[in-house]
Amino acid sequence: MKQFKKNRIFELAQLGLPYIPAALGKFYPFLAIIYVLLGPVITSAIAAIPIAIVFIISGSTHVDLQAIMGSSVGMTGLMLVGFLPIYLLVWGWLRVFEHRPLWTIGMERKEWLSKYLRGALVGSVMIGAAVGLPAMFGYIQLQGNSSGVSVATMGALILFIGWVVQGAAEEVLFRGFLLQIIGSRFGVIAGVLVTSILFALLHIFNASLGVIALINLMLFGVFAAFYTLWEGSLWGVFAVHSFWNWVQGNLFGMEVSGLPVRLEALIDLKEVGPDWFTGGAFGPEGGIAVTLLLLAGIAVLWLLESRKQSES
Repeated sequence: MKQFKKNRIFELAQLGLPYIPAALGKFYPFLAIIYVLLGPVITSAIAAIPIAIVFIISGSTHVDLQAIMGSSVGMTGLMLVGFLPIYLLVWGWLRVFEHRPLWTIGMERKEWLSKYLRGALVGSVMIGAAVGLPAMFGYIQLQGNSSGVSVATMGALILFIGWVVQGAAEEVLFRGFLLQIIGSRFGVIAGVLVTSILFALLHIFNASLGVIALINLMLFGVFAAFYTLWEGSLWGVFAVHSFWNWVQGNLFGMEVSGLPVRLEALIDLKEVGPDWFTGGAFGPEGGIAVTLLLLAGIAVLWLLESRKQSES
């Protein structure tokens, strides 16, 4: 694959001075994979300890997770607790084993805002088109918003903070940290495929997960990897991921990868068509409409990168 081979993302990976014990050298990428799979679980558990202490001190006998997830503040808090430690997780590995700063995974400051805004537009348009396609066939219905405009707006804005942190954290982990390590050692194809498969498996316990949803999650991983490599940066894919989720869950009021985050939505939409097309209880990502949009997005990025390579 000549496309994406010479890439700024892989150049940044060489800026450190790797300190890897000889005995671990050949197993280094596999240790990184284990770190990605287990690290977030451990750090999230540690981050949750202060919250548990507060509940104990207040005399609560149990944590009502459903009640917490039923409010925008509670859901945002869960996302912050679950995903903020990921940045520290990746920083720690790079610091100890590769002697390079966090920004070298693709967070250079040059043109970061324009890249982020472009990614926000791309993510919003893509998920908007994925919802618009079944709507053309009458498979999407508009429901009344019972929470009121002001309440819905406030809730959606609060949750936007959580999506910004969550989307960027997953991209730091997969399209930054892991794509660099695997892609620079085994090639672009291996880097894209391994990180995309692992990204899909990260959602294996999500509610209402089906075969189409699993394929779409992997395709999103491929699209996100291609977008990262095409741009040579993570800033754009940060926004693609975050705005995709926010628009899907809190603008349109649909489930996000099976998660019930449609509370206080600005526009409350409901899927009424066949699940294989609309996604059903998993949300749009469980339907063939998203499959078509992601395949189109991957093809466009491939063509853009091919043109860039031919002009260089």
